[in-house]
Amino acid sequence: MSAVRLETEIGGGLRLKNPVLTASGTCGYGLELDPYMDLSRLGGIVVKGLSPAPRAGNPPVRIVETPSGMLNAIGLQNIGVRAFVEERLPQLRGRGTAIVANIFGERAEDYREVAEALAAADGLSAIEVNLSCPNTAEGGMIFGVDPASVERVTRIVKDASRVPVLVKLTPNVTDITEIARAAVAGGADGLSLINTFVAMVVDIERRAPVLANGTGGLSGPAIRPLAVHLTHQVARAVRVPIVGMGGIACGRDALEFLIAGASAVQVGTITFASPGAPLRILDEIEAWCDARGVLDVRELIGSLRPWRESAS
Repeated sequence: MSAVRLETEIGGGLRLKNPVLTASGTCGYGLELDPYMDLSRLGGIVVKGLSPAPRAGNPPVRIVETPSGMLNAIGLQNIGVRAFVEERLPQLRGRGTAIVANIFGERAEDYREVAEALAAADGLSAIEVNLSCPNTAEGGMIFGVDPASVERVTRIVKDASRVPVLVKLTPNVTDITEIARAAVAGGADGLSLINTFVAMVVDIERRAPVLANGTGGLSGPAIRPLAVHLTHQVARAVRVPIVGMGGIACGRDALEFLIAGASAVQVGTITFASPGAPLRILDEIEAWCDARGVLDVRELIGSLRPWRESAS
């Protein structure tokens, strides 16, 4: 039996039994993975984004595979926060793992409405705020690219919430550390990064985008080195825990994020090919630590050394 201690903390006093969570938008409401794994072994489940009212999302085509990844333009389809609280959350309670609700909106008040609805519910461990949405009240500018908007929305959600608040950062900005500091200034207990990169695939015969939306979010192994770099940048810029994600397909991938400064990781796109991947990745993290005498996974967090020092 392994002696590795796997517990970690991701902000606001929220302790996880281990550092592996599912990523929002890749496992529905968590219950979809029930046939493939024991959900109680996960560090946490992050459900797909919730809005004030049900949302149909974009028309197809909504997903296209790319080399080492995929583009999606699902359009944040979901059942709405009230249906989640009444129908899905009761089924998730008692699963023995942290339940994190991802939320989004098109106006700042949408975030407040969703956060208040969740504050009245039992069984939720944290809220993850998706800021990669157009702010319709401000002419369509994405919330997450403007530090003032990030701070304002974070504060709105934090004031309305009874649970820790994580803010999920977009990589589609000039300086992600500026956005991270704004989220912390707004009261974020932790940060999740990164969301997907805006990208396009062209059908050369039709001379048109493959996705009906034109562009989509690029995820999968292709973005992992970029995500690790941005995680390291943010870890040096702020003093709140980070949940890292982006192209994690095996335990070694996850360990890169921990060493770069993340306290936990989210596993997403790989589950489309291998639904049981999160638990395999957890086992690989534990085996790697055990083989190297790492007794506590927290020893790895932010342990990145300069190249010259590591080579000596």
